Amino acid sequence: METLMLPFSPRFIVLTICAVVTALLLGIGIFDHNPKAFDVVLIPLLIFGGLTLLGIRDLTQKGHAVLRNYPISAHMRFLLEEIRPEMRQYFFESEKDGMPFSRDIRAVVYQRAKMQLDKRPFGTQEDVYRNGYEWMHHSVAPKAHSNEKFRITIGGPDCTKPYSASVFNISAMSFGALSPNAVRALNAGAKKGGFAHDTGEGGFSPYHAEMGGDIIWEIGSGYFGCRTRDGKFNPDEFARVAATDQIKMVELKISQGAKPGHGGVLPAAKVSEEISKIRGVTMGEDCISPPCHSAFSTPIEMMQFVGNMRKLAGGKPAGFKMCIGHPWEFLAICKAMLKTGIYPDFIVIDGNEGGTGAAPLEFMDHLGMPMREGVNFVHNALVGINARDRIKLGASGKIATAFDMARAMAIGADWCNSARGFMFSLGCIQSLSCHTDRCPTGVTTQDPIRNRALYVPHKIERVYNYHHSTLIALAELLGAAGLKHPQELRPIHFSQRTSTTEVCTFAQLYPTLQPGELINGTDDIRFRDVWRMAQAESFSPVM
Repeated sequence: METLMLPFSPRFIVLTICAVVTALLLGIGIFDHNPKAFDVVLIPLLIFGGLTLLGIRDLTQKGHAVLRNYPISAHMRFLLEEIRPEMRQYFFESEKDGMPFSRDIRAVVYQRAKMQLDKRPFGTQEDVYRNGYEWMHHSVAPKAHSNEKFRITIGGPDCTKPYSASVFNISAMSFGALSPNAVRALNAGAKKGGFAHDTGEGGFSPYHAEMGGDIIWEIGSGYFGCRTRDGKFNPDEFARVAATDQIKMVELKISQGAKPGHGGVLPAAKVSEEISKIRGVTMGEDCISPPCHSAFSTPIEMMQFVGNMRKLAGGKPAGFKMCIGHPWEFLAICKAMLKTGIYPDFIVIDGNEGGTGAAPLEFMDHLGMPMREGVNFVHNALVGINARDRIKLGASGKIATAFDMARAMAIGADWCNSARGFMFSLGCIQSLSCHTDRCPTGVTTQDPIRNRALYVPHKIERVYNYHHSTLIALAELLGAAGLKHPQELRPIHFSQRTSTTEVCTFAQLYPTLQPGELINGTDDIRFRDVWRMAQAESFSPVM
């Protein structure tokens, strides 16, 4: 039984005023000796009394987090949404107003999460003749879409406990950045849908463990959840936690797309006593991961660390996540794989378009390689060293729809992760207050009152529905292209307009290396010079 809480807060000021006015009017009507007094206050009493009842209903209903946090006043938002379809520039704009994601995409995610009709009238709304417009080719012999769940097996020859993963999973978002209820809903939705939930670098929290969904445990440079008192990696603690059956894969975070080279940031306002205990950090101070790892400093040492993670995890798949920066650095990692014979089971490529709750503007907009270029570069590099068949490749960075997934998988990804999409399924409205601990929907806050607004049982269903509906949409796209599984996608299945009169296929835009070409020597201009610059013993280039 949920306890109704009405603390003093500006968020409840409208409800408080209505309740006080209602009480005063009721008192006047009952206790005033003038027999006409009740007639005078009747209409205002009905108005303010009705608003008070509406506010109480808002607080107790469980379908809209914004109404639970902003009773009465939040109805203005829904009123404005009613007229949105008539405002084309509002509904179909991409990012002209500085919002981090298209409102049209957000609306589609909401509809799929709520199992509402997600179709659109009047056909294509985009300008198909603008530079950069992309499309997927269809077949004159389409196939009935598959009912398969689209899974892949992650785990190379050195992995003794491979994991059968969905091709669509929850990207890294830490407890601390997310609220307890958000973590609960995401993880329980993942359990119901049979897909994986990446913890982010904030550690494997009790809220992940509580719901029992499959976990990808991410380890960042702060080593939260497996660190010594002085912030170093603690192998014994790592092995203890990684032995948990719920943890299916372990992931080393090298960098994050939205702020590569910066380290993770959890503002002091969000470092609660609980988080300080889980992470092993001090309350009242920004929780900042170091920009680089202390456990290794060279490509060879990095591969040895990944191999040790796999061993300590009892043979579970071990890999790493990064945003591509200097290309010779990743090729140095490739050379380290060849030299040590240690290969990761998977690599997740994050793009500089990836999201975050706190990062400098310059880092978010102008640092790091975009996801598609990064995925294709890594895919080709692994092909060039004859390692692509043993290493699975994940992609994350503004992926929310089936088209986003198909496009990434056509140029090299085996599976996709989404953070924003699953946040939208929880009810995120992009208020851009993630770093303030004042999230209006309870998704990114440690405030227990605001967090209460996110009603877990309802959101579990929405997380599950979004995943399920997106995979159905992917199956329909594949069927239209005459394909059965996303692993059949190739660059030739997509095209991009490069000028008003010119079109290139992705095969032309993203040329592919031949197996072993880097080892044997290549004339490919993208790799020739940087391959020579890369060295397994150091991330610094050979000049």
